[in-house]
Amino acid sequence: MKSLPYFCRGEVVRGFGRGSKELGIPTANFPDSVVEHLPADISTGIYYGWACVGSGDVYKMVMSIGWNPYYKNTKKSMETHVIHTFKEDFYGEVLSVVMVGYIRPECSFSSLEALISAINSDIEEAKVNWTNPNTSN
Repeated sequence: MKSLPYFCRGEVVRGFGRGSKELGIPTANFPDSVVEHLPADISTGIYYGWACVGSGDVYKMVMSIGWNPYYKNTKKSMETHVIHTFKEDFYGEVLSVVMVGYIRPECSFSSLEALISAINSDIEEAKVNWTNPNTSN
């Protein structure tokens, strides 16, 4: 993907609320205006990189870009899981990210448990890629 690394920023908006409630993996959602301006060669799938909320510290992140086939979404989204425990939600704050690597294409899953397992595997793969950048896609 020629567009990597890819930088973007936008105000965190409310999504479906599934990341925290159903998956136990909270996500920060970008507004449609950010999603609509992705370069054409940024395909749907799972990415990893770095994220910063407001003017705070920089943390590792994993991001899903796409339609989330398990949930059959009709609108493309960008959902970022920041690898950090925040004390409170940060809706309305500016989230800045840089995507540096691609993990896998998006796909559907046969169960919620399979989806959660895949997300946790994505996070673990991203951790390996941060440690050894030569293994990244």
